[in-house]
Amino acid sequence: MKLSIGIIGLPNVGKSTLFQMLTKQEVNIANYPFATIDPNVGIVEVPDSRIDALAKVSQSQKKIYAAIEFYDIAGLVRGAYKGEGLGNQFLSHIRNVEALVQIVRCFPQNDIVHIEGSVDPLRDIEIIEMELIFKDLETVSKRMEKLISEVRGGSKQAKIDLEVLEKAKKILEEGKLLYPLKEEKIIKELQLLTAKPQILLFNGKKEYVDEKILEKINRDFGFKFLFFDLKNSNNLSPLIQLSYEILDLISFFTTGEDETRAWTIKKGTKAPEAAGVIHSDFEKGFIRAEVINWEKLIEAQGWNNAKQKGWIRLEGKEYIVKDGDVLLIRHN
Repeated sequence: MKLSIGIIGLPNVGKSTLFQMLTKQEVNIANYPFATIDPNVGIVEVPDSRIDALAKVSQSQKKIYAAIEFYDIAGLVRGAYKGEGLGNQFLSHIRNVEALVQIVRCFPQNDIVHIEGSVDPLRDIEIIEMELIFKDLETVSKRMEKLISEVRGGSKQAKIDLEVLEKAKKILEEGKLLYPLKEEKIIKELQLLTAKPQILLFNGKKEYVDEKILEKINRDFGFKFLFFDLKNSNNLSPLIQLSYEILDLISFFTTGEDETRAWTIKKGTKAPEAAGVIHSDFEKGFIRAEVINWEKLIEAQGWNNAKQKGWIRLEGKEYIVKDGDVLLIRHN
């Protein structure tokens, strides 16, 4: 499963700085809007000490970590949905990612231009969210026009989709996000921007963000958030962990002499579908999975020892894979 996350926000808030820290890629960082036009794309390995421990026990030749693809998307401004500041181009880049990290400026330096003229985290968040809402309204309205004619033609699916989009339009017109409808088929198909999970990353000092603002953000948007000073810290593990959390993702492992590897799946995935992440043939020919928690495998000091102790479980097609499981797939 390829996990992709877009880094968004107003111009000059630290998007390219975060991208550079994550990916170790040199990118253009400038004190003016739209220094980034085409998105920078970088792949980041997900740090996981469990892989290191398993690889040591299995004496693996290779360690393969899960990976996240980060997109550094150019700054959005007021009127982006109408094309202001090349906004339509930038908004289209957001469609291609599973989740968003919105960087919010809360540092005061006067030498770094703020496009709105002052530092105001809540105002900045509301600008970004309203641009996403307006763009989604435009997308929803266009599709509704098409669906109305399909309903007249007798399409049952069009009727279902139209009902969902009518509900979505009402939510958007109230200035709310579509995250509660994220699992609806038509919402996924349209890749609607406000249906994507978001993390707010406050770049700067917590003292610049009033507790009442945080309460309002939680009440109105329901976002997870982090405080992070991009100038003075480089431990980005909390951001990566939170990215997994908001997307309901977990990791399971395979291990042996050749390699120890992490595989990313959704919570609630059954063993055959998890096997299919390794190879599509494994899902088709799935017989059973041999399963052990990674800590128990470390304790046993290897697969054969764990088997002798009776710690390896045999699980069938209904088994729901858990975070930290180590699997050996048996298949036709």
